[in-house]
Amino acid sequence: MRNGIRAALAALAVVAFASATADARGSSGHASASHSVSHASGSHERAPASVARDSRGRIARSTAAKDSFKRSHPCPATGSASGACPGYVIDHIDPLERGGADAPSNMQWQTIQAAKAKDKIE
Repeated sequence: MRNGIRAALAALAVVAFASATADARGSSGHASASHSVSHASGSHERAPASVARDSRGRIARSTAAKDSFKRSHPCPATGSASGACPGYVIDHIDPLERGGADAPSNMQWQTIQAAKAKDKIE
């Protein structure tokens, strides 16, 4: 019985390793351009080196994509399709630093409080 359990655990370990290796390589079969940095709060992915950066070193964001999002998703607080949205920020569902698209399809309104909580874990 113990040999059967050991064999099953060994098979699971092989599958998990193969899956992790395939995920790291992506669909192209090549290693990912991003790298992982370990922090006290956990491991975080950095943006690929090819991502455009602004003068402060932050990932450059598309104003056109943000404006398009606002037009199709008016502010929950005011109903306005442009300008400020008190108490809310535009959040990228898949973070830009992890390769998420800077496109309206990857954006959502998020309360400032929820954004701060999300930033602590991302």
